[in-house]
Amino acid sequence: MVTSSHEALHRIFQKDPALLTRALERVLHVPFPEPHEFAAMNVDLTEIEPVERRVDTLLRAEADEGTYLLVVESQGERDDRKRRSWPYYLSYLYAKYRYEPVLIVTTQSSATARWAAEPIRLGVRSRPSMTVRPLVLGPDNVPVIADEVEVARDVTLAVFSAITHGKGTDAAAILEPLATVLKTEDPESAMVYAELVESGLVDAQAKKVWKELMMPVNYFFKNPVAVALREEGREEERIAERIASVLRTLDRRDIEVPDSVRLRVSSCTDPDLLQVWVDRAYDVTDAADLFDDEA
Repeated sequence: MVTSSHEALHRIFQKDPALLTRALERVLHVPFPEPHEFAAMNVDLTEIEPVERRVDTLLRAEADEGTYLLVVESQGERDDRKRRSWPYYLSYLYAKYRYEPVLIVTTQSSATARWAAEPIRLGVRSRPSMTVRPLVLGPDNVPVIADEVEVARDVTLAVFSAITHGKGTDAAAILEPLATVLKTEDPESAMVYAELVESGLVDAQAKKVWKELMMPVNYFFKNPVAVALREEGREEERIAERIASVLRTLDRRDIEVPDSVRLRVSSCTDPDLLQVWVDRAYDVTDAADLFDDEA
């Protein structure tokens, strides 16, 4: 079942995709090439068959040594049926996009973290045909950040820390320094972070403390004019990112992009249609094929 904490545990990486690679290196000590670009991707992995398969967050990370697909799964509790879908996700993404997929599982439960970290071996036990080793971020390895200096050094990691430890006794202790630092952030980012923390915390007392800490700045967050302006800005940003993603993917695949196609993509203001073109850009052999079903 999807819950607010479930959403917060993976949407934090949509706010700051680089947190994923920072967490892999700092928390799990997994070396990862420095990405110079990220792009959000369609999370729907459903095929023609009437079986819905959808990941929580899917990001494309561009690094000098290649492109990676970062698959983020937020897991509240043990779910063997969900676990069996993880090898499918990785195989499907590798076959469709021809990029290396990386599975990252986030959780607020130590028991769930231990379960999720167990390798998934398919085939003969002594020589499996496939082994999936999820990278897991949970309360046993995500640091508790309860110092303003540490919070300011990496605000997104501090937010993720607060969400991850939302069930523990340390939850309330990290909220005050986090709230103090958020008041110095730009209002747009502070609003997103504050809402992620509020939805991610599962401890009732911690939620109460957080709401009280955020009360002085709540007016700005909830003001209808400010909300409308922020939403308008986010929409424009999404459109610009998807336009750039379509053209960049075609260019990197060495597919010639005529001026007519470039103009049509650049002038599009429909984010849903642009997302269709983003996904299609990985498969077409001619730039004009982006618009095949729109004749």
